[in-house]
Amino acid sequence: MQMQQSFERPQLPLFDAFLAGASSEQPLAPDNIANGEDDQAFSELALRGAAGHCLHLLAPILRELSQNQDARWLTLVAPPASLTQSWLREAGLNRERILLLQPRHGQSALELAEEALKLGRSHTVISWLHPVERSTRQRLAQAANTGSAQSLNISLG
Repeated sequence: MQMQQSFERPQLPLFDAFLAGASSEQPLAPDNIANGEDDQAFSELALRGAAGHCLHLLAPILRELSQNQDARWLTLVAPPASLTQSWLREAGLNRERILLLQPRHGQSALELAEEALKLGRSHTVISWLHPVERSTRQRLAQAANTGSAQSLNISLG
């Protein structure tokens, strides 16, 4: 008798539209955050290893997000120095749909990501915060909910 083991895991909400072939997602319910369901608006990806390998794994994700049918921006907040304009071009990203933001005048990357999410002009705001505590996740999820956006934090190690 052969036992079948299921390796299926629920997909991150951020990627549901891509996997389902949908062109838009339903807006998040405002009470998701209050009920502790902040995972609907916040996702996190941790990549460990050589920087080149991490960027190679990250490229298709960013490419998909940059080609989203949503008319809003893919916003990168304080990306690592290795994500240069030439890397974005070589990775095949739609640079016309990407907004690169750097914090200024004492503003933190977290504050900038929150503001970008709340404005609602981005379908996805990607941050590179480390470590991300529960309170930070909640702040980003709340801001994403306000702007009907998705927050993705990438931890490169």
